[in-house]
Amino acid sequence: MAAYQTTDRLTAAQQLRAALVMALFIITVGTVGFMYLEDWGMLDSLYMTIITLSTVGFGEVRELHDESRLFTIMLIVFGVALGGFVAAAVGQLIIEGQFRELVARRKMEKALKKLDNHFIVAGYGRVGRRVAHEFAKQQVPFVVIEKDDTSVDHLLHEGYLFIQGDATEEDVLHKAGIDTARTLISTLPDEALNVYLTLTARHMRGDLTIIARADFEGGEKKLIRAGANNVVIPHILGGVRMAMAATRPNVVDFVQMTGFANDGLIIEELSLPTDADLDGKSILDSGLKRTYGVTIIGIKKVGERMVINPGPQTVLNSGDILVLIGDREDVERLNRDLRL
Repeated sequence: MAAYQTTDRLTAAQQLRAALVMALFIITVGTVGFMYLEDWGMLDSLYMTIITLSTVGFGEVRELHDESRLFTIMLIVFGVALGGFVAAAVGQLIIEGQFRELVARRKMEKALKKLDNHFIVAGYGRVGRRVAHEFAKQQVPFVVIEKDDTSVDHLLHEGYLFIQGDATEEDVLHKAGIDTARTLISTLPDEALNVYLTLTARHMRGDLTIIARADFEGGEKKLIRAGANNVVIPHILGGVRMAMAATRPNVVDFVQMTGFANDGLIIEELSLPTDADLDGKSILDSGLKRTYGVTIIGIKKVGERMVINPGPQTVLNSGDILVLIGDREDVERLNRDLRL
């Protein structure tokens, strides 16, 4: 149905463009017509055409012959018809825009109410845009908070769920579902705003995971004291990666392949659910490598630090966070089987 309307029926914008082309054509015909019928100059002919089409009621430039009067009547008829066509196109354009905006807002309100265990991205600048893009690729639920009109236009174009407002205000955070959110990611361009947002969010949710952006090393301590669980300094990460690309390019290629690829080899973390078949088994006895083709490269047990490259005799327990490397399909298959 949508394809039929697009091909067989002009949209309001197309109608408006067509009306402008018709208006230019009629003005040209009227000007040439008066020049030919009355032997007037271009300016007089153009003036007569404009006041005729606009029906402003000004007098004639000069006395008209009968042929010119008939020609003027024809121009008036076309002018009235064209004016009605333009008014209808403009009205339809406004109504369609308002209707689309209303429908989009209704859909967004419904989607916001359904959010649960989701991510909140505060700020849609260069960093926030990249975070949202990665979330969209991973198909995880998220909502963006942004107050800048230009950035909101980008969000509308991308089709991301968003709230327009100040992320540091409590009512905006409530609208974004902070009460049921999994993580808040603060990417605001001003470090002071990130500190204030972290303080506000931590006051609202003591158990919320907060990841904040800092511009300088000194800001990291402030954000940690404000309640951030993790602090990321983009220019430091960028500098480290550039240095690695120069000295260890193959390591960077590996990290990029496993961290940013849409398919193929990935690094993923999975939580071992309660009463899982792997509970109480060692890594060697679990058969993960043999059955799923994945390798455990890290384990974080409850209340303990992450263990990198655990030995084959390390025992797996419910609640452990397993950091795995393997093919995307194999990791997803393991994730499904663990939750059966």
